[in-house]
Amino acid sequence: MTSKMRLSRAEYKEIVRWTEQLRPTRQCMKMLKDRFPNHSQSTLLSIFSLEYQKRTKRTISRHHAPDAIESYYQRYLSEAKAHPAAPVLLELANEAESPQTVDRWICLLQLMARIILDRFLQGPEGEMPSKTVLSSMLKEPSLIPDQILANNVYQCTINDCCYGPLVDCIKHAIGQEHEVLLCDKLKERNLSFLDENQLRAMGYDKTPDIILEVPIAVEGHIVHWIESKASFGDDHSHRTYLNEQFWSYWNRFGPGLVIYWYGFIGELDCQRDRGILLKDCFPTDIVTLCHAAQQERLPHEPE
Repeated sequence: MTSKMRLSRAEYKEIVRWTEQLRPTRQCMKMLKDRFPNHSQSTLLSIFSLEYQKRTKRTISRHHAPDAIESYYQRYLSEAKAHPAAPVLLELANEAESPQTVDRWICLLQLMARIILDRFLQGPEGEMPSKTVLSSMLKEPSLIPDQILANNVYQCTINDCCYGPLVDCIKHAIGQEHEVLLCDKLKERNLSFLDENQLRAMGYDKTPDIILEVPIAVEGHIVHWIESKASFGDDHSHRTYLNEQFWSYWNRFGPGLVIYWYGFIGELDCQRDRGILLKDCFPTDIVTLCHAAQQERLPHEPE
């Protein structure tokens, strides 16, 4: 059975509704795949991760209230003192969820780790730690001077399947893997291009992943540049990319192609006439200038 990558908005919304019933655990992906067998696991995971992040951002403010922070911190100190080997932060994060709300499945692991570490690092006069120090300790818990807290932060990092430095590292690696895949596909077609590193070396500050030295045509549309996205293209992310990246590429380099390797909402592919084409894989029907010129030189068949 072929997995679907390009979803209608109705199909996407059905998947989103289903994710609201699931906790963010690795087991939930099997449940999603069983419920939506026609969609690839990578597409379902990308949608789930995007929805998780949206809901976490919507709930984050109430957990950052000063009284809430102090309550969490005192609970942590008490529990960690009584049970030094227990996964105290994991338990606090699970308790911090609100079963009565639509966000009941949010698991606040990285958020709880950040809140407690931030409070731990505060100076005697309430001075806040620098973001650099906080981030470095979240990425490398062994830098935390308190061993029990270091262990608890580490447990949060390895148990959170959608947020945090470990997930960021995995996403970065997957993104690079797909950029390499794109370059390999272009080389297979003998297409001349410049990648992002070459463009930055030439002085460009904001560039797509690929600029074609000789434009191509895909499904009748001219393409000067290609952007690789190892994620699902939903309304929010695509709108953000359009405003922050794609239109600036269009202004500078002309029309281009965006590949959402894990699929996208089909209705978003509505800017073709304005110069932005969406695909969920490397295009197979590429027409090059050389190919077009050869076609023009072919003798007409006799009538």
